[in-house]
Amino acid sequence: MITPSATTRSGDGRAARWTGQRERRRREFVEAALRAIAEHGPRVSTARIADEAGVARPQLYKHFDDATDLQRAITVQATRLVATALRPLWELRGSAMELITVAVDAHTGWLSENGNLYRYLSLHSHGDRDAVTDVRTVIARQLTRLFEHYMTLLGMDTRDAEPAAFGVVGLVDSCTAQWLENPRDVPRTELAALLTRWTWRLLDDTLRAGGVELDPHITLPPAPPQPTI
Repeated sequence: MITPSATTRSGDGRAARWTGQRERRRREFVEAALRAIAEHGPRVSTARIADEAGVARPQLYKHFDDATDLQRAITVQATRLVATALRPLWELRGSAMELITVAVDAHTGWLSENGNLYRYLSLHSHGDRDAVTDVRTVIARQLTRLFEHYMTLLGMDTRDAEPAAFGVVGLVDSCTAQWLENPRDVPRTELAALLTRWTWRLLDDTLRAGGVELDPHITLPPAPPQPTI
């Protein structure tokens, strides 16, 4: 005999399994979408995404409310990918110039290798949510923590840490985005070297305004582990 409580537990179990399966399928479809974007460009159609996933187009909408829901899931995953790709930067060791050089190279390198995905993010904003701004914010907040650590170590007021971090990220990101659209025969390595110099000048000016003159080639003490984004 099936009791009401047993029936409820059975129903709850089926609901949990369906939720888990739906989330798994959503992740698979997002991965297929990322592959389709890389191959076909930022204006890839839902039909091509479905083809890449090996399903009929209507099948996608059993797991996403609509095209906007799919786009939002793609932008969330793209933000995670950027955070993962740049996570090793927060554990770097060396001088200020070495840290800047590696960070700029990593940022410009990621954008160069994922140009279609970046363009896709630029095309898809939802209401107050701007996907590219979200990505920049993730990086800038992490960089703010790093700047605050070193500014504290140097006895400086840390209030300038956040605007400096957002300024650096905006500089590197916007310049690289424009370069992607119109490289003008400038190699990425040359662009990265230029942005590295500009970044140091911005930071050097911030330091000097706070009464600190820092040799960019002297090894800095390691920063503490940064929290995971």
